[in-house]
Amino acid sequence: MLIGDLAARTGTTTRALRYYEEQGLLESGRSPAGYRVYGPGAETRVHNIRDLLASGFTVENVKSFVRFLDSDLPEVFAYSDSCAANHRVGAQRVAELNERIESLTRMRDTLVHRMPWLGASTVS
Repeated sequence: MLIGDLAARTGTTTRALRYYEEQGLLESGRSPAGYRVYGPGAETRVHNIRDLLASGFTVENVKSFVRFLDSDLPEVFAYSDSCAANHRVGAQRVAELNERIESLTRMRDTLVHRMPWLGASTVS
């Protein structure tokens, strides 16, 4: 499958697919004309990459899951000692997100304090 076909089938862009390749998350072959050609598992892999990114992982985090990207990911990841490194990546990412949420909450509260006419009703 060519890059444009894969992009259309996965709801992404050719630029994103090239970036995933550059980051080592996706592989392609080349046609005789030099076009990128993806194998049958590429669609699942791209869906999984996008799913993990949408879950809050970074591209760097997704690299630690690369060996799991070729089959459907579970809705909920069960804990397993054999996956401890991946669980640490997830725990670290949750901690980073919690820090960002706390920081944004402080900023919002400061802004509302300085502009009380905004009131709590405009903050969700």
